[in-house]
Amino acid sequence: VLAHFPQELSLAFAYGSGVFRQAGAPAGPGENNMLDFVFAVDDSVTWHMMNLLKNRSHYSFLKVFGPKHISSVQSYGAGIYYNTLVPCNGRMIKYGVISTDTLIDDLLHWKTLYVAGRLQKPVKILTQSENSKLQAALVSNLKSAVTAAFLMLPESFSEEDLYMQIAGLSYSGDFRMIIGEDRSKVQNIVKPNVPHFQKLYSNILQDCPQVVYKHHLGRLEASIDKSPEGQFTQLMALPRTLQQKITSLVDPPGKNRDVEEILLQVAHDPDCGFVVHQGISGIVRSSSIAQSAKTILTAG
Repeated sequence: VLAHFPQELSLAFAYGSGVFRQAGAPAGPGENNMLDFVFAVDDSVTWHMMNLLKNRSHYSFLKVFGPKHISSVQSYGAGIYYNTLVPCNGRMIKYGVISTDTLIDDLLHWKTLYVAGRLQKPVKILTQSENSKLQAALVSNLKSAVTAAFLMLPESFSEEDLYMQIAGLSYSGDFRMIIGEDRSKVQNIVKPNVPHFQKLYSNILQDCPQVVYKHHLGRLEASIDKSPEGQFTQLMALPRTLQQKITSLVDPPGKNRDVEEILLQVAHDPDCGFVVHQGISGIVRSSSIAQSAKTILTAG
C-alpha cells in the first residue's frame, strides 16, 4: 500500500480490525474490513501537494483549494486529515495524515489523545524514521498509559484488567461510543490480542517496581501503592494536558492554586481514579467531536 503514496513519512502504521482480529469477527485477517492507516509527515503542505499529483481522486471537493488549504483543515480538531473509502490493491482503505510535530506533541502531552490513543494499542508499524524525538515520545506515551491505568485500577488486578483499562483510555468520553460504535469494543480489542499487548508493554512493566511477573503462573501480579504519596507521584508523572484537565475539574475558577497543590489534594481523594477518568474523558470528548465534524468536509 505504501508504494502508492509519497515516500516522505516519518512514521506509518496500520491499525484496527483489518489488521488485528477482534472478538466477534471471523477468524483470519478481515478481508472485507477497511484497512486503516496513519501517516506522519514532516511537512504537511509538501506531502499533500505530492499526494494530490499522485492521488487526486482520494480527496473530497477540498482538493480544488490546494495543499495549503488542506493542511490548514488538517490542523483543526485532532490535527489529522483523513481520506476515506479509497480503493487500493483490491481493498478499501482510509488513511490519516498528521504532522510529525503534532504527533509528538500528542504523544508527550495528550493534547487530544486521538493518535496517541491509537498508539496505546497494538498497531502494525510499517515504516519509522530515525527521529529520536519521535522514538522517545512513542515510549513516553506508553508509560503515561500505564501510569493513568494504575491510578484508575484497584490495588491488585490481572494483566487483562490492565490492558482493558489502557485500551479504554482513548474511548472514554468519545461520543461515537454512545452513537454507533460497538459498546463492547474495548473487550473485543483486548481479548484476542493479549500477546500483542504483552509485546507492546513488557519492557515498561518489567521496569515497574509495583509489578511482579509470576512466570510459573504465566501471569502478571501488580500491587499498586494507593497511599496518597504513591498516587501523588503517579499524578505528577501524567501528561501535562491531563494534569491541566484534572486541575480545572477540581479547582473552581478564580482560586488559581498551582497544579502541584491541586494534585496533592486529588491524591488524598478516595475518588482519585474517577477524577483521572473524568480528565481523560474531557480530552477525548472535545477532540472526537471536532474530528467527526471535520469528516463532513474531508470525506465529502
